[in-house]
Amino acid sequence: MFTNLHSPLQKLDHPTLTNLWIKRDDMIDPYISGNKWRKLKYIIEAAKEKGKTHLVTFGGAYSNHLVATASAAARLGFKATAFVRGEPVDNETLLLCRLFDMKLIFTERELYKNKWVLFDAHFGDDPAAYFIDEGGASMEAVRGCAELIAELPKDFDYIFCAAGTGTTAAGLLQGVKQNGLSSQIHVVPVLKGGAFIKDEIAQFTEITEQLVLHTDYHFGGYAKSTEQLLAYMASFISAQGILIDPVYTAKLFFAIEDLAERNLIRKDAKILAIHTGGLLGIWGMQAKLNAILST
Repeated sequence: MFTNLHSPLQKLDHPTLTNLWIKRDDMIDPYISGNKWRKLKYIIEAAKEKGKTHLVTFGGAYSNHLVATASAAARLGFKATAFVRGEPVDNETLLLCRLFDMKLIFTERELYKNKWVLFDAHFGDDPAAYFIDEGGASMEAVRGCAELIAELPKDFDYIFCAAGTGTTAAGLLQGVKQNGLSSQIHVVPVLKGGAFIKDEIAQFTEITEQLVLHTDYHFGGYAKSTEQLLAYMASFISAQGILIDPVYTAKLFFAIEDLAERNLIRKDAKILAIHTGGLLGIWGMQAKLNAILST
């Protein structure tokens, strides 16, 4: 399943950014989408090499990572379990996980903070169980994300990505160094107080001046949104015919346009935005989006 592939590059028709491109990683797979495919590629390879048959991971109730892991496990013959942060709920994302036969363990938020304790308490005696961190954060995931850079032309001035754990950003930074590129990696953390992402990236690769963080586009925090962001998201989708989500990619594209308007990046630069998938996050905003679309 994890053969090498190149997702397409698409130039956007934008009124002010004349050289804005998007790397359509959202088109890699409907469920193992975007950076999830790249992250899981070497994680699952490592699990196989160690003779593990049970993937155990972590995420929130609308986690794209959980769906991706569940789908990959079902296709490749693994058992899968997820610790889900928070009280028991039913939603479209978790229904997909269950359809892929992933077992869900809803976990109080305080207990959820120490993932290795949870893993050891439930699966410490299971030699087949393999720990996968939330969002797939790991050196294996960084390696998979770094491969994206080799798929690109070498003339992008700025490469933008949204960040939750910083793993994808670490991979992109590592990739530009490995390929000897001068491109700047611009990272848009989607969590409030996102400056910590720099420390997360530093766990996986050396920080250089090519890394630029933009921490003011979280819109309230992880999985938080505002009417302004959702209206922007709806406008972008209708104008471009490309789905983006309120958790990651809407914040990413809003940031790019705002930074250009404020002359903090060059409008004539060749800009690449990484579409990291994550479209299931739309379901968490159904009511608010319907209200905006009805006005």
